[in-house]
Amino acid sequence: MKATLTLILLALQAHALDYPHVTAEPQKTGWPLTTEERAYVVDKLEYERRPGRESNKHLPQLWPQVPTAGHFGGDSWLKLHEAHVKTVQANQGPLDVLLVGDSITIQWGDSWKKHFPELKAVNSGIGGDKTQNVLWRLDHGGVEGLQPKAIVLMIGNNNMFFTPETGVEAAAIGIEMCLKNLREKFPAAVIIVAKILPAYKPGNRFYEDIKKTNAALDSLKLDSDPKVKVLDLTSDFTNADGTLKKDFFTPDNIHLSPAGYAVYAERLQPLLALK
Repeated sequence: MKATLTLILLALQAHALDYPHVTAEPQKTGWPLTTEERAYVVDKLEYERRPGRESNKHLPQLWPQVPTAGHFGGDSWLKLHEAHVKTVQANQGPLDVLLVGDSITIQWGDSWKKHFPELKAVNSGIGGDKTQNVLWRLDHGGVEGLQPKAIVLMIGNNNMFFTPETGVEAAAIGIEMCLKNLREKFPAAVIIVAKILPAYKPGNRFYEDIKKTNAALDSLKLDSDPKVKVLDLTSDFTNADGTLKKDFFTPDNIHLSPAGYAVYAERLQPLLALK
């Protein structure tokens, strides 16, 4: 018990970012997880751990900006995070690029190797992740010990499933919170914040909320930090009428084809001129 308390206290001392809500989560930061934290993450579904749930309050505007572990059923999401932690532990120290995000990030795969073969990178993407899930991973061993020169953050697509409750402004603030977390941990790194890619088609609620969330990001002026660069890929992936350029997407109209990753890589190239 004493060792567990010491671990938690050390983790809290290492973490200075203030979140707008304190949940009932037993271990707010640090790795490895305590027995209590692991049970909290694995045994409770994600909606049971949302901000406000601990006091029977409905606070959806806070969901995107307060760390919450994901949940696919049992410990399957946690196992993906654990695999990332092992990768991070195997790549301690200097690094060219840290990739942070959801399925669009993790699916870089061979496309990253093709377009950036000279860059040492760690890919920390998990399919289905929202901003709150990324925040949790960042605070629980997901990047500890890395020293990236540059970070590429693309997150927010999966938050669109919940914008009817949270609102688009909250989703944008969640992206900003991920940026703040990364800046706190890596003050010297250049951080590229890629806006949410378009999905589906004009008129679709998901498509329109992505547009609104990206517009809300503009009002947050993320690039007022000289080491932050905001990358808007919308015009690269849409036609003049707003419809998707089909060749750049897989049939689900969300994920990218190799041609789509080639365009993404072309736009990233000048921002990752690290040498």
